[in-house]
Amino acid sequence: MSVDLDRTRSVWRQVAAIVAARIADGTYPARSKLPSVVELSAEFSIASSTVQKVYKHLQAEGLARGEVGIGTFVADDPPVS
Repeated sequence: MSVDLDRTRSVWRQVAAIVAARIADGTYPARSKLPSVVELSAEFSIASSTVQKVYKHLQAEGLARGEVGIGTFVADDPPVS
């Protein structure tokens, strides 16, 4: 699935909002593995460094947790917006 982003606004914030919405609606359930950096960068046609920024933001918001060498996962109990 490809998503068109508004390139006049902060791309990483748009992608973070999309991933957060997917967590909220259950597309990515609690404790599930999020797409890899490579997969998400391909889906949105963005740089891997942008995806890393997205995941760092989601971790800061309590929506995700990172496991070094394994991947990024939805938090055990993500906060509801």
